[in-house]
Amino acid sequence: MFGFNTIGVIRGDEAVDNSNLAFARQCGMRLHFVDRQSYRNRHQAEFIEQLHQQFGDFYYLPEGGGNTLALQGCREIVTDIDVPFDIITTACGTGATLAGIASALQPAQQAVGYAVLKGADFLREDIERLLRQSQLKADNWRLVTDYHFGGYARIDDALVNFMREFEQQFNIRLDAVYTAKMFYGLFQDIQHNRFKPGTRIVALHTGGLQGNAGFADQLHAQ
Repeated sequence: MFGFNTIGVIRGDEAVDNSNLAFARQCGMRLHFVDRQSYRNRHQAEFIEQLHQQFGDFYYLPEGGGNTLALQGCREIVTDIDVPFDIITTACGTGATLAGIASALQPAQQAVGYAVLKGADFLREDIERLLRQSQLKADNWRLVTDYHFGGYARIDDALVNFMREFEQQFNIRLDAVYTAKMFYGLFQDIQHNRFKPGTRIVALHTGGLQGNAGFADQLHAQ
């Protein structure tokens, strides 16, 4: 949109292809494939320096966009909400969105993040680290790790059926990777009375619908 030259560092080889990568190519992104071991080192200074040696000067965006600027941007989400609420919920991948919105809340409000990956307890430390690095404070948040459906980008029939029923009832599409798991978890928590009666909840739909193309067979199966 703005004419930036972009490079995507992708775990895998050039045989890897999906709808997101195809869209990135169409937008002019240059894809750079690395093996799994190299990808594990993606946050290390040596790995980033190797990228600089190969591609020259660039602005580095970490996986998921989880950096201090992300928190500043996500704080703006809260300021744009023009209805009173007690709790705001979001899906969690890196935790940056949860950290950002939590830091912008009033003392009586709370942010709840629904992790979309398995074994996501480590995100609590990541969220605290992002807050420290951003010089922001927030203790009014919690992380829910019970609705990952087997791991990142893993889905099953229960989640697919929920997505269909949700769209039929509310005319709102959900994406299989993030928002479907968050709304599923939220509805479960409401049904099991895990929120006080009368609680006003804002559920943040973070988009990502383009990712559904990668689940076409499962989402369209009867």
